[in-house]
Amino acid sequence: MVKRVFLIVLDSFGIGELPDAAQYGDAGSNTLGAICASPAFDTPNLRQLGLFHIDGVSSQQDRSLPAASFARMAERSRGKDTTIGHWEIAGIVSEKPLPTYPEGFPPEVIREFCRRTGREILCNRPYSGTQLLYDYGRQHMETGALIVYTSADSVFQVAAHEDIVPVPELYRYCEIARELLQGEHGVGRVIARPFKGSWPDFVRTSARHDFSLTPPAPTMLDALSSAGLDTIGVGKIYDIFAGKGISETYKTANNDEGMQRTLKLAGKDFHGLAFVNLVDFDMVFGHRNNVEGYADAATRFDRQLGELLPLLREDDVLILTADHGCDPATPSTDHSREYTPMLAFGAPVRHGVNLGTRQSFADIGATVLEMLGVQGETAGESFWPLIRR
Repeated sequence: MVKRVFLIVLDSFGIGELPDAAQYGDAGSNTLGAICASPAFDTPNLRQLGLFHIDGVSSQQDRSLPAASFARMAERSRGKDTTIGHWEIAGIVSEKPLPTYPEGFPPEVIREFCRRTGREILCNRPYSGTQLLYDYGRQHMETGALIVYTSADSVFQVAAHEDIVPVPELYRYCEIARELLQGEHGVGRVIARPFKGSWPDFVRTSARHDFSLTPPAPTMLDALSSAGLDTIGVGKIYDIFAGKGISETYKTANNDEGMQRTLKLAGKDFHGLAFVNLVDFDMVFGHRNNVEGYADAATRFDRQLGELLPLLREDDVLILTADHGCDPATPSTDHSREYTPMLAFGAPVRHGVNLGTRQSFADIGATVLEMLGVQGETAGESFWPLIRR
């Protein structure tokens, strides 16, 4: 029986375009392919587990025996964002995409937001988060107006300088936006984006906070929690699931903190799931088209993975996956519609089982439940019988 599962999501670590990628403007996207071309990319532990044995991963073919079982995961949901990707991993397939606003939010939404916050707004259109501060930061400082913007994802983002709008007040404004944005305008996330400094050198702070839409159905987290097992969220997990089904949470500022927390959890006695999100791949490198930085982050993660593997116990399983792509080598700075990897490793797992292409991320959630002996409804099909020793 498996006692602990460590499920680590390498945020945006896609491995090649899905068949419908062109419908999303993502034809040819391949996040892993892009970073493999960088001399900064060096991931011997991922190689040993079997990353380069996964179907369709041809960047660095490998004939060694993989230490893990592996699969290429297809996304069934209509979308390519963090919320939908994680929800699907946890068992929910979203047949309808969450709303996006390529022309900005409608006047009635903005009007009500201004009324309830008592502040005017700037921007209200899709924008690069870093360019936004250069273009609107000074005006915000002079007027106190909130900077509201979106992206290709289903997000309502509110940026404000910490000296003009204290972080707790910014969070309150985002809670107002979350209350407003339901139903037809139910965006996946309302995101607080505090920043500091002076123009033109404003910088975003680590006090970012996501206010997510509540998952529309029970997830593997709810099933595990109802069964009395531990459900530990690291990084953005608590935010992504609006806290639903999570018994313990650890906020992190970056990948390093996420992995340090995971290493500490490996030394802790718990029974259940440690669900980890490593956001830097996406937020810091993918969205900024920084191939070298993304490759270096993969290398750094691989070193930390090397520290984690020896800490796994006889009844532990480690699963590595991703929630979407974000190819840093394409002109777009947005997420990309890609397959994701799945690597399952541990003493209870057979070596080198190629599961081919799985038809939903939700297969991971179903597998986690079966590993831990918990009944629960998901949209996926467990592959545990195929890989267990």
